[in-house]
Amino acid sequence: MSTKVIIRPLVLALTLGLVLSPGAAGAQPTDYTLNVDSAGRGASIDRTMYGVFFEDINRAADGGLYAELVQNRSFEYDPADNASYNGLTSWAPTGGAGSVQVVDDDGRMNERNRRYLRMDLRGEYGIANAGYNSGIRVESGKLYDFSVWARTDGMPLTATVTDPAGQALADPLRIQVRGDRWTKYTGTIRARQTSTTGRLTLKASGTGTLRLDMVSLFPRDTYKNRPNGMRADLAEKIAALKPGFVRFPGGCLVNTGSHYGYEAPNWERKRSYQWKDTVGPVEQRATNANFWGYNQSYGIGYYEYFQFAEDIGAMPLPVVPALVTGCGQNRATDDPALLQRHIQDTLDLIEFANGPVTSTWGRKRAEMGHPAPFNLTHIGVGNEENLPNEFFARFVEFREAIEARYPAITVISNSGPDDTGVTFDRLWELNRADKVAMVDEHYYNSPQWFLQNNQRYDSYDRNGPKVFLGEYASQDNRFYNALTEAAYMTGLERNADVVKLASYAPLLANTDYVQWRPDMIWFNNHTSWGSTSYETQKLFMTNVGNHVVPSKASATPTTVAPISGAIGLSTWATSASYDDVKITSADGTSLFTEDFSGTDARWTKSGRGSWAVVDGAYVQSDQAAENTMVTAGDPAWSDYDLNVKATKLAGREGFLIAFGVKDTGNYYWWNLGGWNNTQSAVEKAVGGGKETLIPNGTTIDTGRQYDVRISVRGRQVELFLDGQRWGGFTDDKVAEPFRQVVTRDTRTGELIVKVVNAQNADARTRIDLGRNVHVGSTARVTTLQGQPDDVNTAYTQPIRPRESRFTGVANTFTYTFPANSVTFLRIQARERN
Repeated sequence: MSTKVIIRPLVLALTLGLVLSPGAAGAQPTDYTLNVDSAGRGASIDRTMYGVFFEDINRAADGGLYAELVQNRSFEYDPADNASYNGLTSWAPTGGAGSVQVVDDDGRMNERNRRYLRMDLRGEYGIANAGYNSGIRVESGKLYDFSVWARTDGMPLTATVTDPAGQALADPLRIQVRGDRWTKYTGTIRARQTSTTGRLTLKASGTGTLRLDMVSLFPRDTYKNRPNGMRADLAEKIAALKPGFVRFPGGCLVNTGSHYGYEAPNWERKRSYQWKDTVGPVEQRATNANFWGYNQSYGIGYYEYFQFAEDIGAMPLPVVPALVTGCGQNRATDDPALLQRHIQDTLDLIEFANGPVTSTWGRKRAEMGHPAPFNLTHIGVGNEENLPNEFFARFVEFREAIEARYPAITVISNSGPDDTGVTFDRLWELNRADKVAMVDEHYYNSPQWFLQNNQRYDSYDRNGPKVFLGEYASQDNRFYNALTEAAYMTGLERNADVVKLASYAPLLANTDYVQWRPDMIWFNNHTSWGSTSYETQKLFMTNVGNHVVPSKASATPTTVAPISGAIGLSTWATSASYDDVKITSADGTSLFTEDFSGTDARWTKSGRGSWAVVDGAYVQSDQAAENTMVTAGDPAWSDYDLNVKATKLAGREGFLIAFGVKDTGNYYWWNLGGWNNTQSAVEKAVGGGKETLIPNGTTIDTGRQYDVRISVRGRQVELFLDGQRWGGFTDDKVAEPFRQVVTRDTRTGELIVKVVNAQNADARTRIDLGRNVHVGSTARVTTLQGQPDDVNTAYTQPIRPRESRFTGVANTFTYTFPANSVTFLRIQARERN
């Protein structure tokens, strides 16, 4: 999983070895040319090109987009969800004469909602719920809809919102619970004060037993005022992007879980995500252990996802499990009946979305409040599977069944968890051979990768499968990351005939429950804000245009320097032993030798892992520690050979040999036996973010000593394992900071000139629009500009769009794009007669 990384652009330029001139703050402007064939026409851009990807990660649903304020409302939390959980998580007694316990017995409300709260009273007694973050947010004067399912032999119940000390923040709501059958009671609570630390407090009085379940508190003001609806500020930020589609419900959430069936025990924890669990009355929906380490209520279910997509004018794009695990797991079902059940479930899902009200699942949709179809056109099968052959065999069965019943539905395959590698290559081979309509690609890479790979899709087969870039991001939330993503997006638009859909990921992150970063929108229980990437995504998504206009820009001058750096040894969830380290220069001079006959005084430790000299070898013995790198040598070394003997002792993976080490965030390493010892690769880290340079299927045997040699010459590297050449590469891609694309908005008659300048120098640019168009003299300008390390937070958003006018437009004119900026120029242009 990703950790927070800090990108320093000046360090980045030096680390590349391909230094872009100029790069220092306050540098003289760099001169560029941009030639536009204004009367020309490139690829058409679909309205749905840019969308959003929603996954319940970082508490994106419960405690996030789902407006429910009560955590663990049905008392279903369990240690299977999280080791710290129990049935009373987020609840606490408020004192009085009584006792409380969570019960799972025949008195339950239904088979899916198995647990409930039993209160035995001998007077007045109460419990309080702390919600999410620091508590429940209420705002003075606002209304909150309360509901509870209860049964008793007759007892009054009071609900209100208090502060942590028990002082009332709202008018009390009094309910008389009558009868020993489960009954839903509702009412409205009006807040008298504003607070972010509120508690929903329930008090009962009398003698006897009160049973409670599905305790709920919703703000009246949900998005579009829908009951069981979405948190307004988060939904509004998503809607403001004007997304063309919503991909849901994941992600790794889709194709992971302890099993895929419905067999008894019917609601075993850690089931895969199955859409039928998520529809119908909320009190009858299951809860589940979330892949990301918490409980998910399914309060946002498939109906709500479809409804939300419709509300924001987006195409719904659900993803269903293919019965092959992904996201670091490697398992495929061998049960034909189970596979057929899931295929039928997928057919039923399409009927739920599109079927007439006379059909079984169309009637269910209508009963939930939406008689009209949701107009589903695309569906994804699977997500980041690591077993390409097994996945594809099952995908084909899904596709054949869907196309036989619903030939108009586009069925989307995928290419695994990365932008390259053995799995990626094999899946693309299978997808092309079988003429799959669309392939979902995912990758999270360093800012450098995004600057280097702008032409990634230029060489894709125009007649092959189309690309759905379902997940991508640069590995931090600083403005420099957003700039490099924006630079990359110019390449996506230029290739809009191949890249038909694209979505940054993940979408949401609650600041107190973060499993992954970077993220597009951040929030707590009372406010939300867009990251710097949100602002760049929004600028592109709301200024797409109808088609590409051919254009060409000059490049930034570069200076080539050799790969240089110290060396390192590391492990990842593995114990390993190293010996006989030798560094020799290209002319044969010995630079460094280490046989570990003494101490490890020449090695610098990171503080991770347990390193010690043992019997003349250097041993890392902690099998749980990750990235335990120790380093030695001179960061200025270049043109050298590294020799080392390495042995895996125990653990999940193999060993890692680093070279070209500048510091802890900037290096190359040869990862032998990585990814749970399923493959090997050379990876390059820049600013802490890694990318894969060359993958290979090599695995590592425990207890066997391997001879490793790495030869570095200039920017060329060759790698040898046990005397045999394993592979090699030349790291000579240029991280071009000046990128552009031009599109046309046929509705307004404007050219949209989109320029990204991801460097610390202004870009003085001569723009030639050609002689075949009449142009207006004034351009509408939108600019995002800031420092590379700028971060948007709850308290300050330095990266925001600035609107202005530029009055010097002509067929040929000069515009200076500021350092570290994204600029959109909207220029009126019509063809000459």
